[in-house]
Amino acid sequence: MSKNIIITGTSRGIGFELVHLFANQGHNVLALSRNAQPVNNLHFENITSFAFDLCNNEDYKKVQEFIAEEWKYADILVNNAGTLLNKPFAETTFEDFEYVYRTNVFGVSEMTRIVLPFMKQDGHVVTISSMGGIQGSVKFPGLSAYSSSKGAVIALTELLAEEYKETGPQFNVLALGAVQTEMLKEAFPGFDAPTSAVQMATYIHDFALTGNKYYNGKVLQVSNSTP
Repeated sequence: MSKNIIITGTSRGIGFELVHLFANQGHNVLALSRNAQPVNNLHFENITSFAFDLCNNEDYKKVQEFIAEEWKYADILVNNAGTLLNKPFAETTFEDFEYVYRTNVFGVSEMTRIVLPFMKQDGHVVTISSMGGIQGSVKFPGLSAYSSSKGAVIALTELLAEEYKETGPQFNVLALGAVQTEMLKEAFPGFDAPTSAVQMATYIHDFALTGNKYYNGKVLQVSNSTP
């Protein structure tokens, strides 16, 4: 049975591959990213895509209206969008931290808040975090804003699972290791990750569809390397 699935950060990398995987299975996908063109070029009847900025309050209303008018409900939300800043802490300004947190934390929070009223009891909110957000994991210099923001969404997921445990939906977070994406190349030129975007997207796709039968309020570390 086809599901209604919302994915953020779909213009490239893991998000773009996720759109393909779900659409090819016949699911209805709302693909959201600041650049809607790559997904628009796919020409799938079951994909809707429009430009969306997690930092723009007005854009959330567009999502709200679309679900209410076109779908009536949503089954799965994948909070995949994020921004990665690699900068020495001494040079990381208030504005830098604010931008990273607005995208990686406040964006996740607000998107989830907007979609929740349309979700069923067995709905699933999957948020993409990072191994860098795991307490006790290997840390890298230059990632103070990024990794701390990824730690914040892990705690947020645990809190939401507790708050909605009687009514649903279920909330889980995947802490990813290094994945070979454009975002990684931009932040760490020359670094080769052991996992491709397609491989990771396949795992996330499967987990989003079935993981909430086994997990709620959990963080799963998805990495074949240490770190």
